[in-house]
Amino acid sequence: MHETAGVVRTDGSSRPRVVVLGGGVLGVSTAAQAAAKGAQVTLVTDGALAGGASGRSLAWLNSAGDFPAEYHRLRMLGLDRYRAFAARPDSAARVALDGGLRWGDGVRASFEHQREIGYPAQWLSRADVAERLPAVDAGAVPDGGALFNPDEGWVDLPSLIDQLARDLVAAGGAVRTAAGRCEVVVAGGRVTGVRTGSGDVLAADAVLLATGAAVPGALADLGVRVPDATSNALLVRTPKVDHGLRTVLNTPRVALRPAPDGALVMDAAWSEAEVVRRDDGTFDVPDATVQGLLHEAAQVLAGRPELSCASYGVGRKPIPGDGHPVLGPVPGLDGLHVAFSHSGATLGLVAGELLAGEIVDGAPSPLLAAFRPARFG
Repeated sequence: MHETAGVVRTDGSSRPRVVVLGGGVLGVSTAAQAAAKGAQVTLVTDGALAGGASGRSLAWLNSAGDFPAEYHRLRMLGLDRYRAFAARPDSAARVALDGGLRWGDGVRASFEHQREIGYPAQWLSRADVAERLPAVDAGAVPDGGALFNPDEGWVDLPSLIDQLARDLVAAGGAVRTAAGRCEVVVAGGRVTGVRTGSGDVLAADAVLLATGAAVPGALADLGVRVPDATSNALLVRTPKVDHGLRTVLNTPRVALRPAPDGALVMDAAWSEAEVVRRDDGTFDVPDATVQGLLHEAAQVLAGRPELSCASYGVGRKPIPGDGHPVLGPVPGLDGLHVAFSHSGATLGLVAGELLAGEIVDGAPSPLLAAFRPARFG
């Protein structure tokens, strides 16, 4: 659809038919909020909910980087939406906003930037870390200290997605999992539905493509180019361990956070670089990589506990070519919208809210103006 028009209803119904492709946080959030606005929504995913990138994300909630102003604003709104969601008495989603601690190259400069823009930030000495964050090994902190951001946190995306799916169904929507490889159906320059892996066609007035790392390929099949910097992802999970950690830690060799069941989850850029993607799309994860990640995590925790691997998730991490989200209507294909972002966790709730408004009501949000797929020509 055009940005200035509402959903074109092709069946005479007063309720627009919206099909959302993708079982990650961006897709399920948009689906739930579109259903709450009165749309007839079907969520379709090739496998299980949270079976892709959302299921293997560290899910650090933050706006800690040196982002353009419009991106920082959107991320800050994302954090606000999580605070509100965490206060819902009926929600089973696990959201923790107990802060984030970082150290390493460039972190002091990041602290100065954050102070300039008013992002909540504190500089802690080793003694401060030992006193305020006893689960962290203060000896691992550099002499110069570390950056603490008290308003940051993490979300357990599978539990959030489960809650959003329940919200969707409660609002009259439908969830269709294990639908196989799906594709957008187009006729006369506009979307008319979605074809599932079994060949069924779900008629639609509007479609949201939110299939993570598969988005650029699906758009390319439709003649639309979106630059792609997607990379490998590896998230390692320990069994339940007595660690006492509540904050997110970002250190030069490992990033980690607690999980709802008392486990720890962790990742690192170096460990992802050691993952090998085979020609058939499967992955080889060296055991030495997993053990090395566990070792690095133990080095930053008080008491340096012995950590083991209970499981790991490996796959592709969706990253747009310019690093910024791709959100909104696809030029040249009326009724088709896209959600493609590396920051799916932080933006999950607010992006879903804004996209649902655009899809159902037809009014473009100025908060998404900088993130349109049209910017790529």
